[in-house]
Amino acid sequence: MHRILLVEDNEPNRIMLARRLEKRGYEVIQAPDGEEGYALARGEMPDLILMDISLTGMDGWQVIELLKSEAKTRDIPVIVLTAHALIDDRTRAIESGCDDYYAKPVDFKLLLEGINRLLLEKKAT
Repeated sequence: MHRILLVEDNEPNRIMLARRLEKRGYEVIQAPDGEEGYALARGEMPDLILMDISLTGMDGWQVIELLKSEAKTRDIPVIVLTAHALIDDRTRAIESGCDDYYAKPVDFKLLLEGINRLLLEKKAT
């Protein structure tokens, strides 16, 4: 069973997305903010991270920068989920080492395809 860390500060969104992923067989670890997301990523070593960007305290960009700078966590695939649908945000996500980017509201079918693709790629390496 693949483990996904979902870092999302909007509780209803986090719960809804976690339930949908769990129904598809994923184990979902949830974090309501960047600090907890960073700690869980380092401690739990999930197979993939879904990262909101607009978080209170440590924002998603800061968490991603820290995770991608550490040997222990740099190879965990990260998918950015954000309400910021600007071209600069997509570019920043890719330049930051993220593996994919989806604007909210997220098309769950496309997100699921992206998750499955990244997990297969990770398994192949």
